[in-house]
Amino acid sequence: MTPIDWFALLHPVLVILFVYPVVGATIRLGILVREKRLGITKQPAPVPREHADHGRWLTAGVVVAVLIALVYSFISKAVAWPRLALLLLVAAGTLVALLALLQVKRPVLRASFTLLTWAGLLGLGSQAEIWRVSDNPLTGAFWSSHYWSGVLLTGLLLFNLAARPEIIRQLRWRRLHVASNILVMLLLAVQAITGSRDLLEIPLSWQKPAIYRCDFNRRLCPEPAAPGSAALPAAPALG
Repeated sequence: MTPIDWFALLHPVLVILFVYPVVGATIRLGILVREKRLGITKQPAPVPREHADHGRWLTAGVVVAVLIALVYSFISKAVAWPRLALLLLVAAGTLVALLALLQVKRPVLRASFTLLTWAGLLGLGSQAEIWRVSDNPLTGAFWSSHYWSGVLLTGLLLFNLAARPEIIRQLRWRRLHVASNILVMLLLAVQAITGSRDLLEIPLSWQKPAIYRCDFNRRLCPEPAAPGSAALPAAPALG
């Protein structure tokens, strides 16, 4: 594997080792907080705070993982340097907006930095180098897109993070929080399925010239050259 192939692994590794374990802990703490609020069980005082902290870590982890995936796509597609520098600047600005969202308290600032973070991800994801399967929501391919389900997931997580003070104080916001988190859990399952599917479709960098000669619509690849033929160089011995 080349350095760019190892870089490709950063996104799924971060999701597997950090995001999904934190998801499980966040859901469990959320259930405990609800039981405490309804008087079903008595929970230690720090439980609500721990639930909120896990939600912050989860949202930050997902945004960082998405940024890594987007940057990998730009670098692996050999984007020209002036444009690549601009895209990296947008990615850095998106990360700064996320860090600001984690710190600000006023509602207008929380809303502003939430929109800036999500807009940064959407702007980067709209580039031609990003594989989105389909941009038409009237097609089945759109709903099987790892990118679009990830964009919606990230938006819901950012909303939950930004609305935390309102969720604590008002019942209708808590109900909206619960409803959005049901959708979050569904999208996390979609992400696991589509992400695993897409990993199977991404060849190593040195395999791409041969793989991309295949006809993906007909699911056919060129026949290998006969021994001694000059059509294709012999594959180097492994090991």
